[in-house]
Parts: sequence; structure tokens; C-alpha cells
Amino acid sequence: MKAIIIGAGRGRRLMPTTADTPKCFAPVRGRPLLDWILEALAANGVTRIAFIGGYQIDKVRAAYPHFRFHHNADWENTNILASLMCAEAEMDEPFLSCYSDTLFTAAAVGRLLAASADLSLLIDTDWLARYTHRTLHPPDDAEKVTARNGRITRVHRDIDPALAHGEFTGMARFTAAGAALLREHFHRSEAGCHPKSYLIHLFQEMIDQGVPFAHADTPGGYMEIDTQQDFELAQTHWL
Repeated sequence: MKAIIIGAGRGRRLMPTTADTPKCFAPVRGRPLLDWILEALAANGVTRIAFIGGYQIDKVRAAYPHFRFHHNADWENTNILASLMCAEAEMDEPFLSCYSDTLFTAAAVGRLLAASADLSLLIDTDWLARYTHRTLHPPDDAEKVTARNGRITRVHRDIDPALAHGEFTGMARFTAAGAALLREHFHRSEAGCHPKSYLIHLFQEMIDQGVPFAHADTPGGYMEIDTQQDFELAQTHWL
């Protein structure tokens, strides 16, 4: 299994931590975010890493020379979906994708790897507990999902928190067939025409067209580091 890590953006909401360093280098309990991600992946046998960089990619190249690198040269004007597709050449086999500003336990990754569907998203079902002190990133801004009979029916920020099955963690798993579907739909999607699209925009278009997405659930074991407040909370609340 291969992992594609999306880390092109600067992370302006994490200033001053990202004033002169990539967001994935932010140290949580003395270790860079990226090291925590790599440890959780490696514990599940995922050691082949492709990294999509943009802001200060050369620092990531120097620190992790064993990665396969893809450069989003237009990172200042694009968003997560465009960044992911910079690594389209990597999608000829099964892979995991994740954001570089997230923390996962090995158990959470293992739940997603155990999924058998062609397209599966890792969902935090205990997500509201993390938002108790997260005042700079309210629940309205979470990438929430609704689900029925094991399939995701909607993924969107506008979902009422009371109706959400959980929060999309940014980690997804694709079989070879699932990867082919992702590439196919991207090239004829509305989301693919907009450089500022998020990954969930493409996912929702695919769901609307009948493509089944499964969900692998984790009750916690995940944190997003989006703001300086998140960064500070992680120092005491990460496992």
C-alpha cells in the first residue's frame, strides 16, 4: 500500500509556527506532524510515501529524501483537490491519501485499511468531543458526513452537526478500481474545473452520480492542526 500525503499549502492560520517552515513540520510534543503520520502508517505496513509539496518543498525534500515528490507550483492559487491530482501518476495502484496537518493513531489507520470497498473514507464518530475547546474552528467548518446502510450519503461542511454521522478526517483509501474512478470523475467533474475546490467537492459529485463510498469509523484517534489554537491543544490532548 502506498500513501499520498497532501502538504502543499502554507497554513497561514497556524502562524507564527509556519512563518518559515512547512506546516507539516509543526512540532507536536517534540515531533513534527509528519513524523507522527509516518509512524501511524508504518505501524500498518504503509512505508511507500508520495508527498505533494508547494510552500518550502525543498525543506521537506532535504528532511525526507526517500519520499517520491510531486510539486504543486501553483500552490498559492489552488486547493487540496488540485494538489492531490498533481500526484495522479501515483494512482495506478491502491493507495491511501491524507492531509499533512493531521494526527492519526495506528489503530485509526488500521480501521481504514480493513475496509474492503473500492472507495472508503475514515470518519471520526467522536468528533464533537474535540470541538469543545476548538473555538477558532467551529463545528460549522468541519467536513461532516451523513451515512446510511454503510454508505456515505453526503459529505459537506453545511451538514447540521446534530445530523452528522461524523467528521471526515482527510484520510481516504482507494483500491486500484477506486483510484481509476477517482481519476475518471476528476477529469469530467465540475470540481476539477475550479482550482479552489476541496477534495470533498469531488467526492460529493461522485456520490451524486451513484459512486458508492464506504466509511470506516474511528471513535477519536485523530486530530486536525489547522489553527494556532489547535496546535496548542495538541500539545496536551494528543495521545
